[in-house]
Amino acid sequence: MSRYYQTTPIYYVNDAPHLGTAYTTVVADALARWRRIAGDDVFFLTGTDEHGQKIDRASAAAGLSPQEMADRTASRFVRAWSELGISNDDFIRTTEPRHHSAVQAFLSAVNDNGYIEKGSYEGLYCVSCEDYFTEGEAVGGNCPIHGKPLEWMSEENYFFKLSLFEQKLIDYYEANPEFVRPLTKRNEALGFIRSGLRDISITRKAVQWGVPVPWDPGHVFYVWYDALINYATAIGYGTDQERFGQWWPAVHHLIGKDIIRFHCVWWPAMCMAAGLEPPHRIVVHGWLLVGGEKMSKTKLNQIDPVELAADFGADAVRYHLLRDVTLGSDGDFSYEGMVGRYNADLANNFGNLASRVATVVDRKCGGVGPAPRPDSKLAQAATSLASASASAWADFAPQDALELAWRLIREANAELEATEPWKMEPGAAVDGILGDALEVLRLVAILVSPAMPTACAELWRRIGMRERLSDQRAPEALEWGAYTAGAAVEKGSALFPRRSS
Repeated sequence: MSRYYQTTPIYYVNDAPHLGTAYTTVVADALARWRRIAGDDVFFLTGTDEHGQKIDRASAAAGLSPQEMADRTASRFVRAWSELGISNDDFIRTTEPRHHSAVQAFLSAVNDNGYIEKGSYEGLYCVSCEDYFTEGEAVGGNCPIHGKPLEWMSEENYFFKLSLFEQKLIDYYEANPEFVRPLTKRNEALGFIRSGLRDISITRKAVQWGVPVPWDPGHVFYVWYDALINYATAIGYGTDQERFGQWWPAVHHLIGKDIIRFHCVWWPAMCMAAGLEPPHRIVVHGWLLVGGEKMSKTKLNQIDPVELAADFGADAVRYHLLRDVTLGSDGDFSYEGMVGRYNADLANNFGNLASRVATVVDRKCGGVGPAPRPDSKLAQAATSLASASASAWADFAPQDALELAWRLIREANAELEATEPWKMEPGAAVDGILGDALEVLRLVAILVSPAMPTACAELWRRIGMRERLSDQRAPEALEWGAYTAGAAVEKGSALFPRRSS
């Protein structure tokens, strides 16, 4: 059994969850769920980023203390992820004592190793990004990400000697070609490194809402340096080094493309400076757009994922996010697109196959599922498509994994249309056709469960499988012929009732 540590970025508590943050979290959840099916020992982390100037200002504007605002908003993230069926093993908050201790221990190690020095900094700063930009990076004096005016900041800081890691990072990238996925994002990070790295400020004096610097309590650590260390905190850095050593080599970060510099440049350099291996893999996704624009509080184009899940069901939302966006590329969300995908894939294909098979088994087989045929016409296609879908999940390609599962659904529907078992007399021929169809549903339930865990568990129950769906392990469970003949098959209501709009 291999260990697999999956993380999301931790989300700022200056605003509520929106569909963009839900997209990241659903993708990470689906990847973690697949790794459990693949037999890995999985640890899945998400959480909230609660320090920094942005939180300090937002809480003051709301008439709250920073901690009060953090508490309120963190609870909204917990609720949202629960409503969306997120299976995280831990939810970390950067205001927790365990995190303060880990940050101080981690950055003290960096300091003790000689990679931190005191200095002064002046530059253009975006509070929303919590990041500095050069005049060349600014767009008309505005932040290139948020479009807000940049502020001129000047203060005494401690600096991390990032410039010393330029060649070390290049060497690491070249020795580990799969370190950052996809290739376009790897090249982007490498291009940034090769353009020359400068030392960066890692503390603040003007802001006190943060983790105090242990060797100089008048400073707090810059929020990004605090936030990145959450990945180490959650697996025991500084408190349980044996546990940390077991999990750290297996870490897989999932991030949005707007935070590549922090995760693909600063973070591996920080790890090297602290005497640690860089993270094993970083998978970068694009933005989920609305009307061609990234979701933003300032643009008022956010969509509440909890409301969307209440309307369509959590599984339908999860499926749409995973099916309609190629991981690594931008995707565009629309309500009309969601309805179209729901009706075409869930109601007409998946739901129709499940309903049709259960109905005919009830009428022709007395509600008892027959065995699949080892020499079935569907067997070869199912074996090939199930294997390809499993490989796509393992290769961080959920869209491809789901498309392959739907090809199997379409194959089964086509076979039923061609043979029309509902018109046949009960007997061996009908039993064989329906047994094959039930076996396809069994395989599809496993392959699609990372995307739609609740609906697939219900389908699993209806077709009479005795073992728990969560106990299925690939590749053995994906072999043709494992459907349990003689099981009671339940018709039930439609898994996905068709929507008019």
